[in-house]
Order: sequence, then C-alpha cells, then structure tokens
Amino acid sequence: MNVRPASRFFNRQTVSAVCLLCCLALPAESLAQSRLNRPAPRYLQLGEPDQAEGAKILEEFRQKQVDGDYYLQFVLRVMPRRGDERRVGGRLWGGLNHDAPITRVEVAGATPADVERILVQGGPNPRAWRATGGAPTVIDPGALFEPLAGTDLTMFEVQLPFLYWPEFVFEGVERLRGRPAHVFLMYPPENITRQRPDLRGVRVYLDAQFGALVQAAQIGGDDRTLKTLSILELKKIGERWMVKTIDLRDESTRDKTRFSVTAAALGQKFPEGVFAPASLAGPVAPPSDDLLTRIED
Repeated sequence: MNVRPASRFFNRQTVSAVCLLCCLALPAESLAQSRLNRPAPRYLQLGEPDQAEGAKILEEFRQKQVDGDYYLQFVLRVMPRRGDERRVGGRLWGGLNHDAPITRVEVAGATPADVERILVQGGPNPRAWRATGGAPTVIDPGALFEPLAGTDLTMFEVQLPFLYWPEFVFEGVERLRGRPAHVFLMYPPENITRQRPDLRGVRVYLDAQFGALVQAAQIGGDDRTLKTLSILELKKIGERWMVKTIDLRDESTRDKTRFSVTAAALGQKFPEGVFAPASLAGPVAPPSDDLLTRIED
C-alpha cells in the first residue's frame, strides 16, 4: 500500500476519537511506586526541552473534541509473520459524553452469535465493558490488553488511556515520516503497572503543525519497543478529516494487524442508548445506507 504524505491530510478539523480534558492526580505514595518502573526520558535536543511548553502542547491536544457522533465500518487485516492472512470485519460508533470520548465496537466472530461487543469510556475516568453472546461485564485494566477476535487490536488501542496519564516527560521534537512531531513519554499509573509490569511507558508522537496523533509506541525494559500503533492514512469526507488506515505491530513477533475503514458516516447524532453498557447485550442499528460514504480499501 502506498502511504500518502501526511502533510496532504492533516487539518485542524481532523476527526479524532481521542478528545479529552483534564488529568487526574495520583496520591504521593502511588507516584513513588510508579517511578520505580519508569524508563529515563530520551531528550531529542541538547538540554532538557521546556516542560511547561510541552505541557501546554499536550493540553491543547487534550482539548480537541469530535465534531458530532460518527460511525465506521472497518476491516482488520491480520498479517502474521508466519501463516495465512485473514480478515475480520467490524463496526464502530464514536462520540462524546460529559466531554470525554466514548466508543462502541463490534467485531465479527465465527458465527453471528460470536460477535464481540465492547464499550470503552475515555477521559479522566476510563472504564470498559465487554459482551460476547450475553450480558455485558465490566473489564479490569489487565483485560484491556486481551486481543479482540484473535487480532492485534485490543481495548487498550481503542481506549488510548495513555493520552490521559497525568505523568509524562516532553522529550522534544523528532521527524517522523518526514514531518516534525512533538514526542512525549507517558508513564503508566499504578493500576496499569500492577497488571502489566513489563509496560514501562508509552511514547506518543503528535504532529507538530496540527497536533494530531501520528504514532504511539509501548515501551518496555531497556527502552525496547513492545508494540507500535501507527496512523498511516487519513481520508477527507466533505469538510471533515478522519483516520482511514492504522497499523498495529507487535515488535517481538513482528505480527501486524491493519485497521482499514471501508465506510463512514460523520457528523451524526446517535441516541444515548447506543453508548449504554446494557446495549451491548444485543446489536444496535447502524446509520442508513444513504448516510454512508463508501471508502475503497
């Protein structure tokens, strides 16, 4: 696949599922414990970058909001290093509640009864629910890392909680795929560290011109990259921009899953019940075909 230059796509109206506000404060004893699990920052310029300026950049990113609800149909192309490729279809509803992002995802199973439905609440108080052929259950932080339908996509990538983590270091500016990006090393809170002690941080790259998320790398010991989320391509529908293609790569196995949007309806207004945990017990109706824009894979 030919990846189009990011400069042709980034726009201040870029649709993002990661619209967030203020951060939580952790107790001092939690902060002390979490520091034992931290990698050292990798400053990209001589001297320490201006941390106050970095905090301002990150806060501006967190203040971005989605312009209306949106619906996506997508395909997960599972590309293992060894073995046959396969495709898994899915649907996604996104929006805001209480100024924080909320996302409902349905991923196809082997039979219609095996459809996996999840609901993830972002923002300062992240939560998640899952249902597979029954009543929804609340998900603990450890289950956020479980694969969906045998792909490399997890609820962690859907929720993107690291964008809310209150502890971080601004590492400076680095060129990524030919464009400058602000780089932040986000440190996990204690509830994540307990579940994933190997996860020492997440390195986040924000386009320096438009403040859009372009990459996030999970970091382990010795600053080793565990998994990478890369936004490869955007698509303009009307006056709005949306993410079209995302790669999820397990750096240890070199397995990869590509998320590709095949149809979208932007600027919608969904009933509140779409984002209610109880609604995961059954399907909800997607927007009508006349509201969908088909996108070539």
